[in-house]
This record gives sequence, structure tokens and C-alpha cells, in this order.
Amino acid sequence: QVQLVESGGGLVQAGESLTLSCAASGTIFSANAMGWYRQAPGKQRELVGVAANGEITTYADPVKGRFTISRDNAKNTVYLQMNSLKPEDTAVYYCNAKGRAYYSDYAESVEVWGQGTLVTVSS
Repeated sequence: QVQLVESGGGLVQAGESLTLSCAASGTIFSANAMGWYRQAPGKQRELVGVAANGEITTYADPVKGRFTISRDNAKNTVYLQMNSLKPEDTAVYYCNAKGRAYYSDYAESVEVWGQGTLVTVSS
């Protein structure tokens, strides 16, 4: 199995920055894309951004210019650098990865979610 472990959430004031990390562990995993989603209280989960292979990164409009996603492929880790945070960025942030998991006698395509980390931005 592949697990995603997130870290870096917390409470910050508006205008401050925060960086989230997400590392894949478990069986051998080759990620095609790693990214972040978020879910605010009472709202549906929404895309924040995704970094696909080939350094193709897309962002949702509300975070463009403020958030940056980067990947360390050697460590199977994805980061979310969040600058100029706003109260409306308050949400549980979830890491997501799509790729190929390799076991001793077979391989399969998987999509994996992290457990979520809470980011709270106070005004």
C-alpha cells in the first residue's frame, strides 16, 4: 500500500505564509501527479493545485499567484507554499497522489489521499 503523510498545518494570521509537506511511503510508488485539495467548513472539497510529471502545474483561480506547488521526486514528496494567506483559505488541506504502486509480484494504478491537515487563517 501507499500512504501519504502530511505535515505543516497550523494557525496563522492573515498575510502570513505557511508551507505544507506531503510524503508518500509504503511500497514502491511512481507518481504521475501529486497535488493538494482543500475543504472548508460546510463546503465541498476543491482543487488547490496539481503538479504533474513534466513540471506541468495547474492552480485554482483563488490561489494563483499566492500558492506554489513543488515536488521532490527523489523523496516522493510534494510541497505547498502558501503566501499572503487570507481567512478564506481556512480549510483542511488534503494531499493527493496518482501513480503506479509496485509490489513483489504485480503493479497497479492507484490514487491515494492523505489524512488532511488543518490550516486556520485569522483576520
